[in-house]
Amino acid sequence: MRIKQYIYASLFLASGALTSCDDILDAPTISSTDESFVFSKYDLAEDAVMGILNSFGEQNSYRGRFLVYYGMNTDMEWWGATDKYDKKSELCNYSPTTTNGEMNTSNNAWAKFFEGIERANLVIRGLETYGDMNDPNFRQLLGEAITLRAVYYCDLLKAWGDVPSRFEPITSETMYLPRTDKDSIYVRLVLDDLKRAEDLVAWPNETTVTSTTERVSRAFVKGLRSRLALYAGGYSQRADGTIRTSNDPRLAPEEMYKIVKEECVSVINQHCNELGEFEETFRRLCNDNVEAGHESIWEIPFSEGRGRVLYNFAVPHDTKDAHTQQNQGGDLGPTPIAFYKYDPQDKRRNVTCVPYKWNEGIQVPGEISSWYFGKYRYEWMENRIVTSDNDDGVNWLYMRLGDIYLMAAEAVNELDGPQAAEQYLKPILDRALPAEKVTAYLAEATASKEAFREAIFEQRGLELCGEMLRKADLIRWNRLSSTLEDTKAEMMQLLNREGKYADLPDEIYYQTVTDTPKLESTVWDSEIFPNETVEIYGLELGQTDAEGASLGYVSHDKWAAKDDWEDKIIGLYVNNPDDYQYWPIWQVFIDNSNGVLVNYANYQ
Repeated sequence: MRIKQYIYASLFLASGALTSCDDILDAPTISSTDESFVFSKYDLAEDAVMGILNSFGEQNSYRGRFLVYYGMNTDMEWWGATDKYDKKSELCNYSPTTTNGEMNTSNNAWAKFFEGIERANLVIRGLETYGDMNDPNFRQLLGEAITLRAVYYCDLLKAWGDVPSRFEPITSETMYLPRTDKDSIYVRLVLDDLKRAEDLVAWPNETTVTSTTERVSRAFVKGLRSRLALYAGGYSQRADGTIRTSNDPRLAPEEMYKIVKEECVSVINQHCNELGEFEETFRRLCNDNVEAGHESIWEIPFSEGRGRVLYNFAVPHDTKDAHTQQNQGGDLGPTPIAFYKYDPQDKRRNVTCVPYKWNEGIQVPGEISSWYFGKYRYEWMENRIVTSDNDDGVNWLYMRLGDIYLMAAEAVNELDGPQAAEQYLKPILDRALPAEKVTAYLAEATASKEAFREAIFEQRGLELCGEMLRKADLIRWNRLSSTLEDTKAEMMQLLNREGKYADLPDEIYYQTVTDTPKLESTVWDSEIFPNETVEIYGLELGQTDAEGASLGYVSHDKWAAKDDWEDKIIGLYVNNPDDYQYWPIWQVFIDNSNGVLVNYANYQ
């Protein structure tokens, strides 16, 4: 049964870690007799596990807050609002305040993540006490609950750094807990919980439960453990403001890379998932195809009336039409320079970076500051329609096989060198570039360990643009501030047509596609992208205004007007990003913590 068809049986789950003692003590509870009944019956226990997912879909949790804002403003993605002090912009441009108008509410992401953790804690206790652990079906449920708790913690640690450590249901004695050094939580998740969980759950398509990407599989547990190991072994801001790796020898980079290598190579060698075509992965996502075994490994499941993936991320439509039923999309997108980081023949480029929007059913160019994520498209919802004004029901693709390959390549390079790591990078390049370019690229990348590191830095950006992983990568590599400084400088070069952008037309020229064959020099190929109906000249380096003007197309001189986006470039970051790698704990939670929660010094 599809997760979206479940009625979540979560009434008995206490709403843990909300805003005050009263909130939790007044929440619904369950007697030990009821608990023994629920967790000894598979169907009821399964519903309880599904109830953990409720906290992902709440309006101010992942759905409308975390996914939209965390991870923005890197070299590949940006919010790009002109007003850099807007309450939404400040969540992205490294200037958040504790009273932020989007986040400083009692039902927001911080509360919902801990709510999900509390639900998981209750389920884990119930299954461990009353579930039949000789039954693989019950073992699967326990493994799922442990893994879902780790997902919430993964994103709590990314967004807030040190957070309270809660691995047992809340009692009156543990109602108020201070922040815990995140290293101790990483130790618990990486070395204990997820290692245990992977032995409890099945591989994709090994059972009926794992035949869908909406349920936790062994491939996902191994991938999540690898992601957390990279974060644990990498750099991050500490409570005293310094940027360093962990002092705990158990989290030493080499030890973490060993885990990543073991887990990711295991997933690859299992052959339970396949890469396939790059574009197809996102078509399947938008079309709600959750069959396991393809590139998608796990998705946050949103029901038809939940989730704002297309609403916020998609190529925008300005009117409701047959594709959308929503006039939305385009709140965030690739940076203006992201398109130019790809080789022109890279198949990922035109899937990822889209320069047009839909205007009354016709595609027209926007502005150079407003590229859109082509991985998310209403028009790819072939068998679905949107039924809500502000939710689209498209899942969030949390982990896919492309990420597994790149994590494996990174870890193997660090442990064994570039020659050994090449085999894990090559499949990513093979589906993106012509064979001769793959050969040339790998020859340079495998020249040294440092050269391969740079290739990983580049390819993770190109492969995962728009999937909200880049910021955490830059942090763990200790390249956040330096990369953003370079990004701002390069965008100013684009603005002023300097450096490599001196060889770029001042305007672009476009026409609506008819049956007339397209020019070979244009960007968009209707045979590859049958939904695209606009032909654009002037996006490629080396094209000229003279040739563009001779085509008889409509000229778009506002494409790169300085007044329209110079302030956006300036607002890419307001403060030193390394001083604000994390969001503050919002004031409402500080005020209701009985004095135990405090923010880092830079938020005082």
